Amino acid sequence: MRVAVDAMGGDRAPAEIVKGVCAALETLSAEDTVVVFGDQAQVEPLMTGDWRGKVELVHCTQVVGFDEHPVEALRHKRDSSIMRMAWAASDGKVDAIISAGNTGAMVAACQMKMRALEGVNRPGIGVVLPTFHGPVTICDVGANVQCKPINLHQYAQMGSIYSRHVLGIERPRVGLLSIGEEDAKGNELVKQARQKLKADTNLNFLGNVEGRDVVRGAVDVITCEGFVGNVILKLTEGLAEGLMKTIAKEIADESPQLGQMFAPVVQKIWRKHDYNEYGGAPLLGVDGICIICHGSSNYRAIVNAIRVAREYARQDINGRIKQDLKAAVTQQ
Repeated sequence: MRVAVDAMGGDRAPAEIVKGVCAALETLSAEDTVVVFGDQAQVEPLMTGDWRGKVELVHCTQVVGFDEHPVEALRHKRDSSIMRMAWAASDGKVDAIISAGNTGAMVAACQMKMRALEGVNRPGIGVVLPTFHGPVTICDVGANVQCKPINLHQYAQMGSIYSRHVLGIERPRVGLLSIGEEDAKGNELVKQARQKLKADTNLNFLGNVEGRDVVRGAVDVITCEGFVGNVILKLTEGLAEGLMKTIAKEIADESPQLGQMFAPVVQKIWRKHDYNEYGGAPLLGVDGICIICHGSSNYRAIVNAIRVAREYARQDINGRIKQDLKAAVTQQ
């Protein structure tokens, strides 16, 4: 498998990204290759270990910044690492692309060059949130902020497929995010989407769920529009970090000895809720494999993102998505 990594994307690029690539080499098979896109003058000196023959460097002269408008940036920066990766995927030169850079630019580049899978209306980003009751997949968390009912239906389908085949949940319970559990609650988008979800007998649809249900183990998959999903994602990240720091400080203030005693426990809990451990979020529904990482990703996130890309390919998630969407159309 040939996995492309954007060395220039992310708050800690290129050093932390390249460190992740080098660390990931130990986990790859002899048939795997990592193709690193970025400024070769910056990237090559950072490469460590026995990387030659396992890593290819593709020089790019431009970078898309976080503050740039995605489509405009791609139009004027055709030699950017993100655009070059999408081209390579479109031409079949790489099997997966990974970036911690501008999310909007990654989504736009994939839609322009890789296109959507047959039957997919709009791709969506599927994020796995760790909770006390197990992982919860949320789709979408930022790719599509102006959804139609068909989008929410397909996000539920694709999220369910990912949950089943990658996370190992045999029959994922699906919920539609709303402001109340009752059928009458929600805006018109939610109400229309609910009818589609309810009619799909291939889905284990339980009905509406509220924001508090995200971490209560009520469902395994949550479908929502990208604007709302992104707010939930950022809120839970901040809440998890804040709670861990508060707990650690309170214990240490109570007793320094207790603080030292419980520090490993707090760190263990934090690792379970650290986005770096999950690597990145797949752009579900794109004709290829695209893993979008957090902008603050460290080297562990890149190692895990490469692992996620390989597992995505091994489970043939795209093939399963096309198969299930065809079955849903036939059912209708």
